[in-house]
Amino acid sequence: MIEYSSVFHRPTDNFAYPFGEVSLHIRIKTKKNNILKAELLYGDQYEWKNTSWIYFKQELQKIGSDFLFDYWQIEIIPPYQRLRYGFILHSGNEQTTYTEKGFFQEPPQDPSFYFCFPYLHRSEIFRAPEWVKNTVWYQIFPERFANGDESINPPNTLRWGSKPPAPDNFFGGDFQGVMDHLDYLRELGISGIYFTPIFKAYSNHKYDTINYFEIDPQFGSKEVFKQLVEKCHENGIKVMLDAVFNHSGYFFEPFQDVLRNGENSRYRHWFHINEFPLKGGKLPNYSTFAFVESMPKLNTQNPEVKEYLLEVGKYWVREFDIDGWRLDVANEIDHQFWRDFRSEVKKIKPDLYILGEVWHDAMPWLRGDQFDAVMNYPFLTNVINFFAKETISSKEFTEKMTSVLFQYPATVNEAIFNLIGSHDTPRIMTECGENVDKVKLIFTFLLTFIGTPCIYYGDEIGLTGDMDPGCRKCMPWEEENQNKDLFRHIQRLIKLRAKEKLLSNEGHIEFLTPAENSSCVSFIKSNGKENVFVVLNSSGKEAKFSVPFNLKGKKVTNLIDGTEFASEAEHHYISLKAYEHAIFKF
Repeated sequence: MIEYSSVFHRPTDNFAYPFGEVSLHIRIKTKKNNILKAELLYGDQYEWKNTSWIYFKQELQKIGSDFLFDYWQIEIIPPYQRLRYGFILHSGNEQTTYTEKGFFQEPPQDPSFYFCFPYLHRSEIFRAPEWVKNTVWYQIFPERFANGDESINPPNTLRWGSKPPAPDNFFGGDFQGVMDHLDYLRELGISGIYFTPIFKAYSNHKYDTINYFEIDPQFGSKEVFKQLVEKCHENGIKVMLDAVFNHSGYFFEPFQDVLRNGENSRYRHWFHINEFPLKGGKLPNYSTFAFVESMPKLNTQNPEVKEYLLEVGKYWVREFDIDGWRLDVANEIDHQFWRDFRSEVKKIKPDLYILGEVWHDAMPWLRGDQFDAVMNYPFLTNVINFFAKETISSKEFTEKMTSVLFQYPATVNEAIFNLIGSHDTPRIMTECGENVDKVKLIFTFLLTFIGTPCIYYGDEIGLTGDMDPGCRKCMPWEEENQNKDLFRHIQRLIKLRAKEKLLSNEGHIEFLTPAENSSCVSFIKSNGKENVFVVLNSSGKEAKFSVPFNLKGKKVTNLIDGTEFASEAEHHYISLKAYEHAIFKF
C-alpha cells in the first residue's frame, strides 16, 4: 500500500535543478521500501495534438536510501527548456499519479495540475569554479605553522613548540614560514591553502579583527604576502582567506569610537546596541559573536558597514589576486549582504571560490546567488561517529551519509568543502584514540569521496590535540616527530585522486547497502561507462565483503597496486584485513 504522506517533492533546490546546459535533475523521496517503481510523466504545457496534451514517460532510478526514505532521480532534457511533470508511483497492484495538486488514480489531462519548471535559464545553472573540484586543500593556522622570520615576532614569543598551545600564547608563525615549506606542501600534493584570518588583530587566532585592510605585523608585510600568493600560484596552489564579517574585534576603531562617545558616536549604528553605555561581561548589552564581549556583531544592513565590508572583500582579490574567501559565521549575516558580496567580488574574479561556514542545512545559501559551497560539518560528524568513535553501525553511517548527499544538488556536492578536522575541532588522531590505522582509513574515505577535501595542518603527520586550544599546536618540523608512514599514505591517495577522475568529482555516487552486522561501508562512482568501487573495513578484525554486482566478463583494475584481472566468477568476495580498504575500477 502506498504511504501517501511520505511522498515528497518540490520543484526547486535539491529536488529539481539544472544539471547541465540543457538538462535537469528531478528527484523525489518516498517511504523506504514502499515504492517498487517510479516514473516521470512530463511534457511541454503548450504542446498539444488535437485536444490532448502530449506527454512522455521515463523511469526514475532509486539512487539511495536512508533510515526513512528512498531517493529517486532522473536526468531529463526538456524539449523546449521548460517542463510540466509529475510522478507515477507503483507499489504492488497499486498505482498513483503525484502532481502539484495532489494524488490521482489516473494522470490528469490538464498540464496546469503538474509541477512546473518554468524555464531552464543558463544564467541560473549553479556553477562553482571548475578548479575547485580537483583541489585538495590544506588549512593553515598561520601562528602555528612555521616561524620563518624571527625579526617580526610579537612580544613574549615562546620558543617554537616549547609549551602547549593556550588562548594567549604566541610562537611566531608567519608568511615566510609558509614560503619556506611550500616544497613540503607540493610533495604532499596540496593544490589549495586555506588560511585562517591574517588581518591585524589582538589574539593569536585573529578572529577579532582590528583593521581589515592591514595584515597583522606578526605575519609579515603586504609585500611578503603578495610574494607568498605569487609563489603559491607558481606552484599550482590556490589561496583562500578567512573573512570575519559577522563581528569585529574589540579594538576595531569604530567600536572604540562607540565606547568613547556612546550615543554621539557616528559609528553607533555600525553595531547592534541595546542600550548605552555599553557593558560587557557574561551577557553584554550589545550583540556579539556568541556572548564574547570582545567580538561585537557588525550591522551588515547598515549602508556604511556594508560598503566598508564589500570593499574589504574586493580589495584583497583586486590587489593580491587571492582565489577564495571563506566566510566566518556566515549563517548569522543577512542573505542580501551575501548576494551583493558575491556580485561584487565575482566581477573582479569570476572563478573566485566563496565558501560559507554553516554547520547545518545550508540550502538557502546555495541557490547560486550567494555561496559556491559550505564547510561540510555533517560529513565530519558522521565520519567521527563511525570510524573514530564507533558509535554508529555501517548501516547507520550509510543512511546518514546518503541523507547528507541528498541535502544538496549534485552540482553543489561536487564543490562542497569536506573536512575531518579544523581549528574548531579536536585533532583526528586524538578523536581516533591515536589509532593510526583508523586515521588512515578516514583519509582514504575523505580522499576518494566527492567534494573538495581539506587537510588540517599537521594531521597528515599524526599531530594530536584536544578541542581548542589543544588542536592549535605548533607544526613539528623535526622528521623524528612526524609520522612519515601516514604522510606517504595520504600522498599516495592524493596522487591517485588526481589521476583517476572518478575518485574526485566525475560521475554519480551511490552508497551500497551493507550486509547485516557488517563492519564495511562501500560506495560506487560511475560515469555510465566506467565504475570505481571503494570498500572500507572499519573494524579491528578481518572482514569478508560480498560484492553486490556481477563482474563476470569484465576487466577489473586494482587501483591501489595497478594490477588487472579478468573476472570469471559471477560472485565475488573481498577479504579485508583490520582497517583495510580496497579500490577497484571496472
